[in-house]
Amino acid sequence: MSSANRVTQLTRSDLDTLMDWAEDEGWNPGLDDANAFWAADPSGFWGIKQEGGLIAGISAVKYGGDYGFIGFYICHPDQRGKGLALQVWREALTTVEGRLIGLDSVPEQVSTYRKSGFEPAHRNLRYTGLSVVSVPQDPRLSPIGTGIFPSIAEYDQAFVPTPRPAFLKAWHQPMNRQRFGFCVVEDGSITGCGTIRACREGYKIGPLFAETAETADLLFRALAGSVRGQMVTLDLPEPNTEAEAFAERYELSPVFETERMYHGEAPDLPLSKIFGITTFELG
Repeated sequence: MSSANRVTQLTRSDLDTLMDWAEDEGWNPGLDDANAFWAADPSGFWGIKQEGGLIAGISAVKYGGDYGFIGFYICHPDQRGKGLALQVWREALTTVEGRLIGLDSVPEQVSTYRKSGFEPAHRNLRYTGLSVVSVPQDPRLSPIGTGIFPSIAEYDQAFVPTPRPAFLKAWHQPMNRQRFGFCVVEDGSITGCGTIRACREGYKIGPLFAETAETADLLFRALAGSVRGQMVTLDLPEPNTEAEAFAERYELSPVFETERMYHGEAPDLPLSKIFGITTFELG
């Protein structure tokens, strides 16, 4: 590899470039997603630069000591077909070697990732549409704020392969009109939580975790109802048929899909309680 095409660790400003590229690819990232992505693992972003400009990038974010997630695998359109993306891919894999590794693949790339040892676990479906619901008046609903965050972080652990406190803390800050969340509290315990955030276009809901479909439905209406009349997007695991049912009930339509893949034994996650995936980019 020439020095001009050496894979190097990216800076925080480089991540902003990747976010812009993600918008160009139609991924519709959140307006302030980059801060949370960077907080998850500042050492987890790699790329190739030429004359000071980024030409290919990827994220290989490490969670705890045993899990990693790959995303933002993008090469600038002007530089494609030169093998640069493959160089970035190989380097990223070495940084998470020995861990369980997850990623979300578009269907046409599944066979390519299988060559690197990744195997499909389940499909994810993206549903999008105008919010037609109103915020419910329910005493069990509570806004997510700093006081309740430790309980949210504890609840989150059941839905991911390993705890992610740094990411989660940044994901829930600031809780303002660009990003806010609700949880459901019953008998002093959290039985569900969800977050909605402003994106380059409309809003995305994620995560949306709940013990029951009724609780997930309540949270969805609280989140989507807060931006009634705006476009909302929900990414859900296809095995959760109840999540599909209420997405369609509230007039959202499937527009995109990915395949969740793992290098290593797929974790036994409670997909029946995952009604909204946090993000395709970081898991």
